[in-house]
Amino acid sequence: MAELTRLESKLGEVLGLAMASRVAAGKVKRMLAKSERDLGGTLDRMSEEAGEAERRCTEVVSGLDGKKTAILAKARAVKKDATEMMSTYLEGEDEALDGFEFLTMAEAGEVGHWAIVKTLNQRAGDPAVAELAEWALPIQEDHLKAVLEGSLALAARQDPREAE
Repeated sequence: MAELTRLESKLGEVLGLAMASRVAAGKVKRMLAKSERDLGGTLDRMSEEAGEAERRCTEVVSGLDGKKTAILAKARAVKKDATEMMSTYLEGEDEALDGFEFLTMAEAGEVGHWAIVKTLNQRAGDPAVAELAEWALPIQEDHLKAVLEGSLALAARQDPREAE
């Protein structure tokens, strides 16, 4: 398998995180109670945008001669790790607030990864990666804002004195 540069490795990571994000959004949506379904649209949008990120990343990766297979392998490994992390974090949890708390951490991680891709590419100068990062970073920042707002809205509905 081809050796990856730092930038190519990070592309694999953001691709894997996009794949895992779709899984996470679906899982958290299933955790919503009937009274919380107003947050389902946010999760649907995030899942759709993660799918678009996955498509765009795969397109960019396909243009990297001899690296596509290695980058996709990296992406699958990251997706597996992120999905396992989600399963561990949410094990035994059934409240949407727990799911949104996990998504807040996950989306913060995605924002960080995309910012790193953008920064690494400033020296590498790949126009396709630059365009991808310019597209993805604001979307990830919006996802982070949305899940944080969702977390706070769910927390505001909770009785702070209620036993868990």
